[in-house]
This record gives sequence, C-alpha cells and structure tokens, in this order.
Amino acid sequence: MSLAGAKAVGRPTAPEAAGANGAELGSTEFAAIAAIMQSDARIHLAPGKVTLVQSRLNRRVRKHGLDSFKDYVKLVQSNAEERRAMVVALTTNHTHFFREGHHFDHLRETAMPWLKKQAEHKPVRIWSAGCSSGEEVYSIAMCLRGPDRGTASWLDRADVKLLATDLSPIVVDTARSGVYPANAVQPIPAPYRASWLRPEGADFAVVDEVRKMVTARVLNLFEAWPMRQKYDVIFCRNVMIYFDDAAKAELEARFVDLLVPGGYLYIGHSERLIGAAATQMKPAGHTIYVKEGR
Repeated sequence: MSLAGAKAVGRPTAPEAAGANGAELGSTEFAAIAAIMQSDARIHLAPGKVTLVQSRLNRRVRKHGLDSFKDYVKLVQSNAEERRAMVVALTTNHTHFFREGHHFDHLRETAMPWLKKQAEHKPVRIWSAGCSSGEEVYSIAMCLRGPDRGTASWLDRADVKLLATDLSPIVVDTARSGVYPANAVQPIPAPYRASWLRPEGADFAVVDEVRKMVTARVLNLFEAWPMRQKYDVIFCRNVMIYFDDAAKAELEARFVDLLVPGGYLYIGHSERLIGAAATQMKPAGHTIYVKEGR
C-alpha cells in the first residue's frame, strides 16, 4: 500500500504499555515518539496505539543494547539515522495486487483511452504514491499493457513511465525487484498473470517489459518532491487515513497541483478530498477524481 501510520490492533490500551516482551513504553516517551512521527511523517499516533508502538520498537531498543525507552528516545533525538529507522518501523505496509478492483476497472475503461490519446503527443506519467512493496504500481502497469501481449503495442510507440515511491527503503527494494511469492500473485487475473509474470524458483517475477516501466524511489510525501513534470494519473490509496485533516488537505492540494488538466486521482475507499483539492476536482467514480480543465 503505502506510506502509512501505525495501524492499531485490538482494543485501546492504557497510557502505560505492559513490558512482558521488553522495555515498557511510558506516556512521556510515547508522547515524544508521537511528536516525531507527526513532525517527520505527519502520521498521527493516538494514545490507544501505545502497545503497538512498544511492540514495533522493542526490537530497535534491543538492537542498540538499551534498557529503556527513555534511553531510546534520547538516541532518536540525537541520531538522524535511527530517527529515520524509527519512522519506517512505525509505518504499516499492507497491499495486494489489484486491490480495490473498481479503480482498475476505471483505469482500463475510462482513463486508458484518454491516456492513449495523451501519449500521441506527449509523455505520459503515472505515480503510485505510498507504493508499499509494489503490487499497486505493477497492477497499473499490467492494466496498461492489457491481458495479452498483443494488446500492448501502443506502449512500444509511446513514452509512458510509472513512478513508485514509499517512505520505507525495504519495501521500495521489493518494488524495484518485482519478485513476489506465489500466494501474493493469486489476486492477479489469470490472463495478466500468464502474460506478465514468469516463474523464478518458488516465486514469480514481473517480466522485464513491465518492470522496466517502473522507477521505484524512497520518498517522504511531506518533503520536497523531485518531479519536474506534471502527472496524468496519481494513485494514493489508504495512506491519508493516518494523517490529520491539515496534513490531508496539504497533501491533496499538492497532488492536484501536480496533475495535468483532465488527470485522475485515485484515493482509498474510506478517504475523501477536503480543502482546496475538493474545489478543483470532480468526482469520476467512487474515490476517483478528475482535475477540471480538460
């Protein structure tokens, strides 16, 4: 999926987390960690997530030979590398191929005819923002190529590139490699699976024609974006649920600014446009929006 926040599991916990499996995370240290997550990744950690934060970070505490979260917070506040590692450790990366299938139906049936026309006179650029391990961006690429190799000829005459970004270097490496276990590729429709995957030991690899369409990079969505060109399509799904409204409005406005007139924005099933972005986009389906001005 995505750049995401720590996803709470189970019922809300007390401000002090039990330390049966490691150091105890006190309320003061939790508040310091939550402040860093808010400032560095705009991820909101509610007090009910204290047990999850403890379980995610106890491994980091042990790795550095520390006895307490108090010492770990001191380390994070003085060590930029560990601070980045902590932010990554507290993100959730959950995704699968062709997730929220109505988005891919729309991409095939509505967006692709427009993209083909765009490709006749300009480069086409698509961004999977918060790509997690890459299943989303390769689902997009397979849609563009079609269910069999004979339907992909238009791409051979076009300049079409896909960007996949995420906060976590580990999942970006997976996206870059394009290799997935057998159970992960089961949601891919059979014709696409037959055309665009090849066996690689016990796993399956995305074929070179598809993999080479994708550039995978580490990117914090709230830092400077390196892209200089406008984008025709942006997917950012199930990412903004972890942000407060101010962060959502800021990020959505930046997405709209980056889209060409007529470009499409796909967001998660429980997400909505707010703020300035809501005035510049028109609904084009459930959690699908098109930028005005085409």
